[in-house]
Amino acid sequence: MSFVAEFNSLPLESLVKKSLGTSTAAVHEAAGKSKFSLADFAALISPAGSENLETLGRRAHLMTQQRFGKTIRLFAPLYLSNECINNCTYCGFSRDNPILRVTLSLDEVKREADALKAQGFRNLLLVAGEHPKFVSNGYMRDCIEMLHPEWPSISLEVGPMEAEEYRPLVAAGADGLVVYQETYDRKVYAEMHTAGPKRNFDWRLETPERAYAAGFRRLGISPLYGLADWRLEALSAAAHADYLLRNCWKAALTISTVRIRPCAGEFQALTHISDRELAQLICAIRIMFPDVGIVLSTRENPKLRDGLIPLGVTMMSAGARTEPGGYTGAGKENIHHTERGKIVELASGASEWAPQENHPTNATGQFQIADERSPFEVAERIRKLGYEPVWKDWDTALTM
Repeated sequence: MSFVAEFNSLPLESLVKKSLGTSTAAVHEAAGKSKFSLADFAALISPAGSENLETLGRRAHLMTQQRFGKTIRLFAPLYLSNECINNCTYCGFSRDNPILRVTLSLDEVKREADALKAQGFRNLLLVAGEHPKFVSNGYMRDCIEMLHPEWPSISLEVGPMEAEEYRPLVAAGADGLVVYQETYDRKVYAEMHTAGPKRNFDWRLETPERAYAAGFRRLGISPLYGLADWRLEALSAAAHADYLLRNCWKAALTISTVRIRPCAGEFQALTHISDRELAQLICAIRIMFPDVGIVLSTRENPKLRDGLIPLGVTMMSAGARTEPGGYTGAGKENIHHTERGKIVELASGASEWAPQENHPTNATGQFQIADERSPFEVAERIRKLGYEPVWKDWDTALTM
């Protein structure tokens, strides 16, 4: 049975509604268990859980140190392309957005990667919009094969594929796959995805299973908080994580905690999760899943990111750029303007071609980041908080 079948049978909405009446005693009982159910997780993310955040924080902090020590793994996203055939209302890369787009050549990808390597990174996340003309299986394989000799850990965040399409990417050296379901609410999902293959909710939901069958040793999941009720999203993600831990147990699992950020198209979040609730969510994830990695991106501001580290975070991005060529300006000679998916010529000297502040390329980013600190500054702050920044996540020599 796939997760889709199990997901359809879970009483998630009723668990969320029931959790709204959770008592403080029930929160403390759930936090102290050694084996957890989805009902326990619902109690941890309940309003009563928020009122007992200090208790949850202490528990999460202790469990994180027991399992991971005082280390934070650092990674960088490298955007290969912002071309996309999907219309996703909340995304800057959405097909109909009139933005500046580019797909990097192999030489340009190498240039970007070299710049990140010079900053200390050895853990890379390759990101691209979904567009078979520009971001083909062969293009991804070539990028991975080129980078793999110098990058011990390469993860992908690209359009979902069949297991057979993933296998050449694993063989080329990719070891991780990240896929956000965006929202686990089917109704909201249909409203947010108006065109393109991404409209298929079940196909996307089963992606981690196909990736596992293809040989990826690390899987990453998350909703995008701000589209549907955050507690329902969190509980759905917990159910998904529980399924993957039971059925894809040879792979390590990470859960991200990403909130909607401003982007092209000026989409506004439909729902709200506060900073305190985000902290509560991280504690709940750690308590229920002691061995799962928790990822925090530059979507959050520096002060909040620093404060969340002791609560269970194990991986962080740093110095991130969300546009192709964002680290070196690679690809700026081939940028083109699109409107409703079609290339449109711009007048010479048009303002769209003007250099953007702090961005060496003019390509449009996926979203605005909130933590603009350099990788060095982030690493120094991690050290001052008593943790050790780890730049290298994996070495293929360990498996040879």
